[in-house]
Amino acid sequence: MTALGFLYPGHSAEDDYPRIEQLLGSDVRLDLIHTDTGEDAHPVDPLGEMGSAERLAEGMEELRLAGVEAVVWAGSSGGFAHGWEGAQAQVRTLARLAGMPASSTSVAFVHAARELGVRRVAVGATYPEDVATLFAEFLRAGGLEVTGTRSSGTVTAAEVGTWEEEDVLALARAADVPDAQAVLLPDTALHTAAHLPLLEKTLSKPVLTANQVTVWEGLRLADRRVNAPILGTLFTREPPAQA
Repeated sequence: MTALGFLYPGHSAEDDYPRIEQLLGSDVRLDLIHTDTGEDAHPVDPLGEMGSAERLAEGMEELRLAGVEAVVWAGSSGGFAHGWEGAQAQVRTLARLAGMPASSTSVAFVHAARELGVRRVAVGATYPEDVATLFAEFLRAGGLEVTGTRSSGTVTAAEVGTWEEEDVLALARAADVPDAQAVLLPDTALHTAAHLPLLEKTLSKPVLTANQVTVWEGLRLADRRVNAPILGTLFTREPPAQA
């Protein structure tokens, strides 16, 4: 059994995680601990506070007692709002607090794009435009080319959590451009686990979503690969052959 820990802000799309755990169809356990979001809004200052070391430390003991092998901070904007270097420092702090391998959703997007061998990405963000721009800048600092950013201007995670499949698909379509090798949807408050096959079929390219890449990153940290095509192209890499 591989046990992975996730620090998740709020409750907006928490049910993506048990769904992903079921879809993995393997001996993987996903343990979710909720962190305090503070103000449920997307202005830059509250986002930075949401990912503070003090808030990340909350619930860490519970994850350690659960016996998880790695931990991922599942708050996209609470990572990239610190910038590339700040997000790296945040991950190092989390690893030190946890005493185990650690990462974040924001960093996971860059790792996932590299895994797929894509450089040019389009961004479909639920956030206001200034926050979406911060994510694009973060990706560029991580070595990716952002072909375009589409913002829905949604202010709160609670509202994003109510989006239906057609809303998610509309955002992805609006963001997509022919030059993009993949489309990124960077909000862990957005339900996407059930929509990945339709998203990729509609756009005819890989789609990377926040909760999807967060779980994949946890598996990567634990040196696990799980083939689960229903979770998108990212999960179609075959596990390495056993000696």
